[in-house]
Amino acid sequence: MDEPALIQHAQRGDLDSFNRLVMEYQTPIYNVAYRIMGETDSAADATQEAFISAYKNIKRYRGGSFKGWLMRIVTNACYDELRRRKRKPASSLDALTDLELDPDSHEAQLTAHTESPEAHAERIDLALAIQNCLNRLPDDQRLAIVLCDVQEMDYDEIAKATRVALGTVKSRIARARAKLRECFSHHAELLPAEYRLEDKRL
Repeated sequence: MDEPALIQHAQRGDLDSFNRLVMEYQTPIYNVAYRIMGETDSAADATQEAFISAYKNIKRYRGGSFKGWLMRIVTNACYDELRRRKRKPASSLDALTDLELDPDSHEAQLTAHTESPEAHAERIDLALAIQNCLNRLPDDQRLAIVLCDVQEMDYDEIAKATRVALGTVKSRIARARAKLRECFSHHAELLPAEYRLEDKRL
C-alpha cells in the first residue's frame, strides 16, 4: 500500500483512496475502541465516528504517523462518549489472551484450535483475572498501557495520540506496569510460568 499517495488522493476528495486507508486500519482502530469502551456496539459506533471525522478533517493532516493520527481521533471519540455516559471504560483482553476479532461479527472471540476443556477453562480464568487488573487502572494509565503494550506504539506516538508530554506517557506506563505486576501477583497460579514473578527475598 502506497500510504502517502493514498492520503494525498484522499485529501483531494478521492473517496476510494480513503476507503483503502479505512480497510488498512479499521481493525486496529476498532480494537482500541473496544478496549476502551468494552462493548462491541459502542466500539463500532466510535470507530465509525472516528473515520467520518478523519475523512472530514483529512486536509488538516500534516504528516507524521497516520496511524497515530487515527488513534488520537478514535481515542477522543471514545472518551467523549464515556464522558457523556459518566462512567469508566472497561478493557478487553484480546491481545493479552489470544482473543481475535471476527470481522464478520465484529466481536472478540476466544480462539483455541487444540485446547482441552481444562485449558480452555484456565484461559477464561486468566482472561477474567487480567480484565480485573486492567479495570483497576486509572483511565489514563489504561489507555497508555494498551497503546504501548498491545498496539506497540512508541512513546512519541502515544504522546501525540493522547496529547500529553513524553515524560507523562513514560510515567503513566511505568505506573500501570507496576500496578499490573502487583495485581497479577495475586493470580500467579493462572499465569504462564514465564510470566510468574519470583520473590527474590525467599
